[in-house]
Amino acid sequence: MARVIGTIESLWRYPVKSMRGEECPAVYAGFAGVYGDRLYAVRNAAAPKVFPYLTGRNKPEILLYAPRFRDAAQAAAPPLVAELEKLGIGVTPIYPESEALAVEVVTPSGAIMAIDDPALVAELGEGLSGAPVLSLIRSDRALTDCRPMSLISLQTVAALAGEMGMALDKLRFRANLYADLSGGGFAEDALVGRQVKIGDRAVIAITERDGRCAMIGIDPDTAERDAAIPRHVVQAHEGKAGVYGAVLTEGVVRAGDEILLLD
Repeated sequence: MARVIGTIESLWRYPVKSMRGEECPAVYAGFAGVYGDRLYAVRNAAAPKVFPYLTGRNKPEILLYAPRFRDAAQAAAPPLVAELEKLGIGVTPIYPESEALAVEVVTPSGAIMAIDDPALVAELGEGLSGAPVLSLIRSDRALTDCRPMSLISLQTVAALAGEMGMALDKLRFRANLYADLSGGGFAEDALVGRQVKIGDRAVIAITERDGRCAMIGIDPDTAERDAAIPRHVVQAHEGKAGVYGAVLTEGVVRAGDEILLLD
């Protein structure tokens, strides 16, 4: 029987890969990921072909750039989602034209630039070693590193902070779903291979633990590095914290929604 194992504490999406995220009162969880998540990325032609992006690994300051949608209402969910949900049928929504999801970026200096402004890409290339050739890419499928959804519990963040004897900002972990779970730190690990339902409709299969990289060592407010954080996760938790998921049934997820374990 389904049982409640926690609630959604907050929801986040990242319109541009590796840039600052935005907290949302609700998100549309689609097969391709959270609507509007990792819609854009900056490609580095000098990077390995298997991972061709400019990220905080090679430019920590990219985390200080704050993207936002020009039309927040249109960016909240695909058109007619509310009407489709009232019908009670699993129709995949039609996504809008790209203009409806136009993004602008507030730079660390306070300047506001369109995401496709060549001056923004040029600025991001400043200070990089070698001869980087940067370009902007866009995809309706979230340009995530692994699975389309990520979740970490507040209890896991607190457990890591306790182990290290320091405060840890949950935003270091760049999850889509931050959960308040029963069972203590790393309780989400037990969900791998199982399914959860969140809100009225969304069903997510928890597929694997989230293997962490150097990104969690970058302070989201200052871009300062602390290699001790990813090193501790490697040594104490096999380099993993949080879990990945794949959406089985699309739907709107809201902050405060209960998380039901289905099997």
